[in-house]
Amino acid sequence: MADKTKQKKKREKIPRTAMPMQDPEKRIKNFREVPLGYSREDALKEAKRCMRCKKPKCIDGCPVEIDIKSFIELISDDKFDEAIEKVREKNSLPAICGRVCPQEDQCEKECILGIRDEPVAIGRLERFLGDLALKKNMEDKNLLVSGKEAEQNAKHRIAVIGSGPAGLACAGELAKMGYKVTIFEALHKAGGVLVYGIPEFRLPKDVLQKEIDSLKSIGVEIKLDMVIGKILSIDDLFNMGYESVYIATGAGLPYFMGIPGENLNGVYSANEYLTRSNLMKAYEYPLCDTPIKKVEKVAVVGGGNVAMDSARTAKRLGAEHVYLIYRRSEKEMPARDEEIEHAKEEGIEFILLTNPVEIKGKDGWVDKIKVIQMELGEPDDSGRRRPVPVKGSEYDIDVDVVVMAIGQGPNPLLLSATPDLKLNKWGTIDADLQTGKTNKKGVFAGGDIVTGAATVILAMGAGKKAAHAIDDYIKHGKW
Repeated sequence: MADKTKQKKKREKIPRTAMPMQDPEKRIKNFREVPLGYSREDALKEAKRCMRCKKPKCIDGCPVEIDIKSFIELISDDKFDEAIEKVREKNSLPAICGRVCPQEDQCEKECILGIRDEPVAIGRLERFLGDLALKKNMEDKNLLVSGKEAEQNAKHRIAVIGSGPAGLACAGELAKMGYKVTIFEALHKAGGVLVYGIPEFRLPKDVLQKEIDSLKSIGVEIKLDMVIGKILSIDDLFNMGYESVYIATGAGLPYFMGIPGENLNGVYSANEYLTRSNLMKAYEYPLCDTPIKKVEKVAVVGGGNVAMDSARTAKRLGAEHVYLIYRRSEKEMPARDEEIEHAKEEGIEFILLTNPVEIKGKDGWVDKIKVIQMELGEPDDSGRRRPVPVKGSEYDIDVDVVVMAIGQGPNPLLLSATPDLKLNKWGTIDADLQTGKTNKKGVFAGGDIVTGAATVILAMGAGKKAAHAIDDYIKHGKW
């Protein structure tokens, strides 16, 4: 007993293993990934910090319920292949989640070691395993069901609309059960927000493609350039023989502020700005066909991860000054701490407690953005203090481009084409959060199209839950 206590105290004294990073001065001139990933030695060192708690709380903090304690224990025992399999029991996309999930607010927040010291770097270890699996071309085939259950499930076809995190997770889970799954993706590349919304320097697209290929290897079919709601309706899918439909179309409709000047040339939604860069490779123009306005001064409005991504992209596109305008203080910013830190290292200029009131133009193009200073009042419904304008504090900032990154909602195309699908007061699909079940028989939904804009891992959790609910529906037919 005394030896175990000594071992635990020893683990508490081991500092958290640093993540190797690209130098800020160099990385603002390229789109390569910023965190470089753990080496084998780094992973072993960090895994040995785990206290191997009898009742690990970290698992409770994971939306897809990965057996974190077990996979870290396997890493520390130098059993990497077994650790990969342990993670993939619950998560088909570890290389993605290890990069973009806010572990500091989920699993790592619950880590008991974090009470006295820095928590175990669970996300970095998950990324290490995900990358190792991709390097070794390890597949999920040993996780597939077999025998009579697989034979029975293979007789049923299920359609998934959208190939973002919720759609990929749902499709992967159903494919493991033996179902014939087809994903219908509106864009010409699969991945949803993972491919169009998250920059290369945070999520390399070759990593995403390899994860998608691993799902294809277990039988998931993906049909691209298929705009459901335009080319086909949900009822058409049922008529084609699909017995259930999962809607995972995300929240791709950008919000604007409704202030004067938003129709000027040089005003982008973050969706358009990032899609041009991430999906259409505008940063390689003219080698790629899609242009993007490269200028000296860019204002990005917002304080979330999308705003950080937009600002850091603008810096890499050559802007000398990138202003991040946010109406609250840094403390209230919804962006990840890591993203805020990286943005500061890269020279993004934070203009806090400030809100735009007008965009001014010259010859039809953006010339200035007029802002007003704010002060924080009482908390609003989100629990954050409400920003209140300070009278007479308006001033102009010279800018050439403005990127609005203040949020997004559901695209109405599919929803308007399915009038019998019940929506809630926010315009998203009214679905059970535990099962994804909607009011329309055989139709399930999850991710941002239900909850509004949220995290990748929460969308994946919704996809997994819906997959099991669909399995139950197919087997028992109850609605």
